[in-house]
Amino acid sequence: MLLAMDVGNTETVIGLFGPAGPNSPDAMGFARANNEHGLAFHWRISTVAERTPDEHAMVLTQLLDLEGLDLRAAVSAMAICSSAPTVTTQLRRMANRWFSNLDLTVIGPGTKSGMPILYDNPREVGADRIADAVGAYDLYPGASIVVDMGTATVFDVVSAKGEYLGGAIAPGVAISLEALYAQASALRSVELVRPRSVIGRSTVESIQSGVLYGFAAQVDGVVERILEELGEATVIATGGLAGLIAPHTKHVEHVEPWLTLHGLRIVHERNHSGDAS
Repeated sequence: MLLAMDVGNTETVIGLFGPAGPNSPDAMGFARANNEHGLAFHWRISTVAERTPDEHAMVLTQLLDLEGLDLRAAVSAMAICSSAPTVTTQLRRMANRWFSNLDLTVIGPGTKSGMPILYDNPREVGADRIADAVGAYDLYPGASIVVDMGTATVFDVVSAKGEYLGGAIAPGVAISLEALYAQASALRSVELVRPRSVIGRSTVESIQSGVLYGFAAQVDGVVERILEELGEATVIATGGLAGLIAPHTKHVEHVEPWLTLHGLRIVHERNHSGDAS
């Protein structure tokens, strides 16, 4: 079974691809008709830059233990994409110390993605952006726009021929709210849920409205401008806040919470022969 890790600046998403357990059906329908295994288990934890290699191994061991799995027995390969260089280094050290017998893929310069990168400097493209693009083209062949709503809101564009064209990066919800609370002392942290109406009748509802509908409008606005240059394309949302924001957009057609993990698995398979199941 392949253990895939998507390390973001704020959160890390971990998935285990293989036969689903009794209480864990295939989380996203990634299993294919040719008997590929799908996403059997998934977890979301905080990204902690200070974790040592041994601590990373301990966390993974505990997560799998919650599902009744033994890490060494269940995992046959590992794949990592990371936006946090310090964490990437520690995860490499973890793999080298504790799992040196396993096939390991860490997306970075030189990794075979199978997708032409048409960025001016391909080395600048984040690992998660490559994984998102590869996953999107596999699920929805043809031109696509991926909107990844995490620490930043990232727009990635794939051509009809399966080329990575580039995109746009904007401050995400969490960053924007942190700045708002830091600079406006009268405003307090609020739960991000849908308010009763767009016109908030309290400060809490006003913030909720501004965040929910403001970021939805941002997504639609950027997507519309990309579509003007690109032409027709499938719009896919992913990331921790996609489920909250995407339903209030006009252009997002699909919400794929585990898209990055799916693309990471594909990249791993392109770099290692055989099935990691």
